[in-house]
Amino acid sequence: MAKIAGLLSCVLFAVGCGKTPAQKLAALAEEYVYGSLAFSPSAATAAGLHQHQKQKLDEMLDDFSAESLAKQRTFSEKIRDRLADLKTGELTPEERADLTILQDQIALYLLNFTEINSHLHSPQLYVETLGNALFAPYVLGYAPKPDRIRHIIARLQKVPLYLDQASTNLVSAPDVWTQVAIEENQGNINLVDKEIRAGLPPDQAQTYARAARPALEAMAKFDKFLRNSLSTRNNYDWRLGGSLYPRKFRYSLESGVEADNTLQQAERDLLTVRARMLELALPLHREAFAAHKDHTDLSGADRENTVIGEALGKIANRHATRESFMDDARKALDEARTFVQEKHLLTLPPRANLQVIPTPEFMRGSYPVGGFNAAPALEPQLGAFYWVTPIPPSWPKERVESKLREYNFHKLKLLTIHEAMPGHYVQMEIANDVQPKARRLLRSIFGNGAYIEGWGQYSTQMMLDEGFLNRSPELALTFAKEELRVLANTILDVRLQMLGMTDQEALDLMQKQTFQELEEATAKLQRAKLTSAQLPMYYVGWRAWIKARDEYKQAIGSAFSLAGFNDRALKEGAVPISALSSLLK
Repeated sequence: MAKIAGLLSCVLFAVGCGKTPAQKLAALAEEYVYGSLAFSPSAATAAGLHQHQKQKLDEMLDDFSAESLAKQRTFSEKIRDRLADLKTGELTPEERADLTILQDQIALYLLNFTEINSHLHSPQLYVETLGNALFAPYVLGYAPKPDRIRHIIARLQKVPLYLDQASTNLVSAPDVWTQVAIEENQGNINLVDKEIRAGLPPDQAQTYARAARPALEAMAKFDKFLRNSLSTRNNYDWRLGGSLYPRKFRYSLESGVEADNTLQQAERDLLTVRARMLELALPLHREAFAAHKDHTDLSGADRENTVIGEALGKIANRHATRESFMDDARKALDEARTFVQEKHLLTLPPRANLQVIPTPEFMRGSYPVGGFNAAPALEPQLGAFYWVTPIPPSWPKERVESKLREYNFHKLKLLTIHEAMPGHYVQMEIANDVQPKARRLLRSIFGNGAYIEGWGQYSTQMMLDEGFLNRSPELALTFAKEELRVLANTILDVRLQMLGMTDQEALDLMQKQTFQELEEATAKLQRAKLTSAQLPMYYVGWRAWIKARDEYKQAIGSAFSLAGFNDRALKEGAVPISALSSLLK
């Protein structure tokens, strides 16, 4: 990694040396990627960048001091201004896609740190950043374990100052953000005091203990700050409103469609999908509830709710136990991989680096069910992780049953397809081989979320279209419910953030119109308050992937093959979803 500092000197020189616009863009992209990672050592370790300008990033924590934040802002503004000087008419479509990523990423960063001001209001920003900084060197084998433990120890030594910065910066927060931060801070305490400590080499135990003690004391102090101080300053509104939200939506989704138009389309599609679900549900309902006579005494939404609800309820009865949930996800992964290989739906990446692990405790507020964590962009041979969130032993029976019914036998398979095979894992593994390197890093680290989530949804539909699980009608109806949930995600996000949707209206949408269990609806409402402009990515991206495939098929005619399209589109990496079709021509 020592070569990186020298490379950056060349990069900085090259930008001002009369190079072509393409060469200037590549240099600026590389400068932005490495510079951004250097400002965030936690992200740098996760991305595989370990040194930068003689700084050992694995031993550092993110700096949220006023001085550092000002430097980050200046850095982004200078890159933005230099990008504005490029002669874009001389760029190829691929280069223009890279330029869009850079411009939107910088605009999003500046919006966040100058107008939304997350560092002043989001306690989970600090908690999750710290958790990632400690967890990444623990699980990623980028160096021998004793070296990685030394990196963790070095970071632990900086925790008191880091959390003092957090307490100084945070001026107010909504109750839901503070409560999630309290829970995730406890996850960090458990990570330090239990998980990492239990796996220490014996000869490092004492050194670790000396560093862990003040770090744990600082975490306990931060817990008191959250409970006793920040919780009394709860007048910050998590809603972005009609000015900030549309801009964040535009920069985040890069879809060419606006938030209000997306909302209108999603609400129209909701009615269409419900009508289709009734047709899917009727044969299953007749088999399971013959005495109910299709509820022909009802009409409209009442009949849809009753017939579909009863059919889904029957499907939900088949589910894992609390104890088998993780193992069932692993079995679903093996089954999906076998199907992809047998059907040759795409070319699977050569690396076998995927692990199924419990979701880290410090991330369970944002990932209450599961998620995916990609292999480092700079070290793609290292581990990628499919996270599955365990059901806490403290949950009462009713809450456990609600979650297991939502993530039943069929839904757990759909989750695994989306997150892992051939969903996010396959997409991001292929993205980690994009060339040239500057483009690979840009599209892997700052890739378009709608492309990523859209692939997860599109690839799931593809599996069902190709006959996964023997074209099970139960799976088809469960996936139609998934489609409803994707629509509800979009409606929730836009209406909650822009239009003042109430909690009860949100819960009614999820439970009464899209058939979600109470536990799922409650968790999704919390997620919608923790994030913004993320939940619509599934719907917007899915529609764009279908559009790109249809246009590619029309253009290529009889030479079209599904695997050929998938391979071609995945080799682009996470480009702005609005650019995907044009890049495949």
